[in-house]
Formats: sequence, C-alpha cells, structure tokens
Amino acid sequence: MAFAPWAKTISHFLTYLMMRQHLLLPFLFLLLGMACQKKELPDIHAIENGLLLDQQPEGSPVQTFSLAERMEHYQVPGLSIAVVEKGKLKWAKGYGIAHTGTGQAVDTETLFQAGSISKPVAALAVLKLVQEGLLDLDVDVNQYLKEWQVPENAFTAKEKVTLRGLLSHTAGVNVHGFPGYKQTDPFPSLVEVLNGSGNTPPIEVDKLPGSGWRYSGGGYTIFEKVVEEVTGRAFERYMEEEILLPLGMRNSSYEQPIGGRWQKNSSAAYDRQGEILEGFWHNYPEKAAAGLWTTPTELAKYCIAIQEIRGGKEDGLLRPELVEQMLTEQDGSWGLGPALEQREGRLLFKHGGKNAGFTNQLIAFADEGNAVIVMTNADRGNGLIRELLHAVSAYYGWGISSPKLVAPESAD
Repeated sequence: MAFAPWAKTISHFLTYLMMRQHLLLPFLFLLLGMACQKKELPDIHAIENGLLLDQQPEGSPVQTFSLAERMEHYQVPGLSIAVVEKGKLKWAKGYGIAHTGTGQAVDTETLFQAGSISKPVAALAVLKLVQEGLLDLDVDVNQYLKEWQVPENAFTAKEKVTLRGLLSHTAGVNVHGFPGYKQTDPFPSLVEVLNGSGNTPPIEVDKLPGSGWRYSGGGYTIFEKVVEEVTGRAFERYMEEEILLPLGMRNSSYEQPIGGRWQKNSSAAYDRQGEILEGFWHNYPEKAAAGLWTTPTELAKYCIAIQEIRGGKEDGLLRPELVEQMLTEQDGSWGLGPALEQREGRLLFKHGGKNAGFTNQLIAFADEGNAVIVMTNADRGNGLIRELLHAVSAYYGWGISSPKLVAPESAD
C-alpha cells in the first residue's frame, strides 16, 4: 500500500504525456536509450544522432540532429529501420509511437503499410509463375484473363499489353496510384476497381504499349487479377503461401482489410499535422500495388534473398536468370518490379512507398549485400527519411544519399 501514491502519480504523468505527443516522443527516446545503451551497436548511436539536412552550407562545419528532434519537426509519431550489411541483418530498431490511442510503441515487429513497396514484392509472384511455365512475360495478358479483360482500343490494336510491360510501367496503362478506402467506405472488389466502380477511374490503356515509361499502379492491379486467374487462389493467399513464407516473411500480409490476427501489431497512420487518421488507416483492394503490411526487418529478407540469388544461389525462390531479368533495365530506369540505379558502377534496386499516413523507402545493393529500409507512420515522412538515409550513407560510406552543398546564404 505504501507504493500506491507513487503509482497514481506515475499514471497521471503518463496520461499527461499521452495527451501531449510532442512531449511523449522525447520521453520515450530517453527510456529506450536507457534500456539499450549497454548493448546497442555504435552504428545505432551514431546514425540516430547524425541526421543531416538536405542542404548544408558550403565551407561550414556539418550540423547534425538527433532522430528524436527530426521526428518532432516532421510530425512523425513512429519510425522503424533495418540495415543489412554483407548479406546479413546488421541491426533493426523501432522509434516512437505506433498508436497514440493505445500508447503502443513502435518496435521491430510493428507492421506498417508498405505502400508501393508492395509492388516489387508482388512482382515475384509473376516471375515465379513464369518460372513454372504458367505465364509468359511477352504475350497478350488477355490470354490469361477471363472474368475481366484489358479493354481493346486503338492503342491495343497496335501493341498488346504484356506482363513485362506491366511490371516495368511501360504498358501504357493509366491510374498512377490509389487513395485507399476509409473504414466506413464500401470496399470494392478487384473487378470493381478495374472497372472504375471504386474511387479511381477505369483501368485502361491510354498510351501505346511499349512507347515509354509511365508509373502505373493500375498496371499492377491488372497483373494481380492475372495471378488470381492462373492460380485459382486469392492474391493474398498465393502471396503468403508461395512468396512470403518461402522468403521467411512470416510477419507480413497482403490481406485487405488486414485480418484481426495482425491488427494488434499494426501501426496507425498519421496525417501531415501528426493527427491519427479516422479509422486508424485506409484499406486497399489494390493489393499488388499498395496492399502489403510488413516491417523493415521483413523487407530485409526480401533484399537478402534477391542478393543471394544474384550472387549465384541456385535453390532460391527464383532461378538466377529470372533475377537477372528482374534487375535488367527495361525503360525509365526500371526493372521487373523495382526501380534501378547505377551509382559509380554499383547497381541499386529500390522502391519508395506512400499510402495515406505511411511513407517508406527501400534501397539495396544488388551485388554488395547491403541495404536499408525505413518505414514511417506519417504523411510527412519523406524529409525525415532523406535525412536519416544521409546519416546511414555517411556512416557506412555507401554513397546512396548525401546533402547538397550550397552557398551559406542559400542553406535552409
């Protein structure tokens, strides 16, 4: 009984902090730092205290910031990161709050919506079916579609839509991205989305296939339907059984809306003012394009698997020749799923992700076994991610991201 007054005081203090998020984050960082300071790698301390602004005044000492400071600046309640070095997960850590309503903190198991990082993982389904002889990358996709087909028009009369075009955003298909649906909105079927009966236009070809690169979430929604038609399985089931579990991604799901078994570890989403979205997050029937719930640690497994096969592993999810195609530029610096970039002769595969209230980035080296994945539960996560990537790149000497040096009077 002697401790009851203290318990009541602590309870009131925590309640006060919960009501004032800008005070809660530094308090949580303090507690986490005290708990982890004896066992954390020096990498972690250096990076989380070495964030760099996008612009640095030329000729002046570099100014660094803590991750806690910049999370508060950008109104980002929660963040999770994983770093891969030489083909192994080097470290992973969560920061801040996953759900201000419950006080749930972000840890390495907290699920975030991957946004468009769903696409390169989903592309593995097509490549695996190609490997099994059930699909061909270069034939008319309408050969595989029964319930719904790509509408024929003047563009498709000249060139047909292929899976290669859909994966590389060169099929001439419209609909850049998807806003998702609130919990109170009617949730359309995949065919309804394709027909334009949801909150986006009908998915169709409005540019000559093969005539150039243009990003299209609509294209990925078409191949989602192809996978379902060819396998006879719901897309989320096929992905779980044939892609995610074989990769060891047991804490990931394409279920939309997300199933109850996953929700206790799912982060809420936050707008540009740091306010929680109504209903906590949006739902996405466009699963291949935007429907993956996952963690940076899980996406690290995807990166490592691709790097290992690229290095010659013969018994991986895909054969080396298919990964070689996946990482070969088709058009617009894009492969079959991921974006590609050459940095001083080093090949990177990468993808960003943006759903309502979630902002993420994945960058991996094809041949060096290094990667970094950052996921945030906020609409303003991009600036924070860039500054964090500057810190990661500077610490490891990876050359993937660096501030721009500007005249002192021009620096922010």
